[in-house]
Amino acid sequence: MSKLRSLAAAGLGCLVVLGLLVYAHAGDEPATKPAGTPSTPPITAAVADMKPTQGSTVKGKVTFEAKKHGVHLVADLTGLTPGEHGFHIHEKGDCSAPDASSAGPHFNPTDKHHGDPGTLDYHVGDLGNIEADKAGVAHLAVYFPHLTLSSGHDAIIGKAVIVHALRDDMKTQPAGNSGAREACGVIKAEQP
Repeated sequence: MSKLRSLAAAGLGCLVVLGLLVYAHAGDEPATKPAGTPSTPPITAAVADMKPTQGSTVKGKVTFEAKKHGVHLVADLTGLTPGEHGFHIHEKGDCSAPDASSAGPHFNPTDKHHGDPGTLDYHVGDLGNIEADKAGVAHLAVYFPHLTLSSGHDAIIGKAVIVHALRDDMKTQPAGNSGAREACGVIKAEQP
């Protein structure tokens, strides 16, 4: 009987030690997905098809390409008045209102002041201005290190891009005194 107790105690001791080892190393290895479970690839590109608001003729396309640290943006728009126009990412991916007010305010997850994206104090959605030529055509190709497509609280997928009627003065709160919303497009992931 004492031999049986010794074996039981030894077995119990082994289980305790094994349990402690498993517990101690539980966070060491990343969890793996079961075989056959598809993995979701990171989003590397997105597009916003810009549609005119009521009474506007502005339309076009804005593309986004993820880079190692940031996003490369290319915008091509037509129907603008010549000159600079405020260009922003807005909080909601909703362009359904005739004036695009459904897109909400500028995207600002870090609760900063409106400003120039070349400074330290600006909304994540502050993209500055886009300039139209005499024919009302605008092209912008620029890299924004502060943008991300799909990871973190500042991801822009599902938000809206807005081009405004006036120049963004980069200082007036909360939106740079850039006037009416001329066109709106929801940022959607592009399928590879």
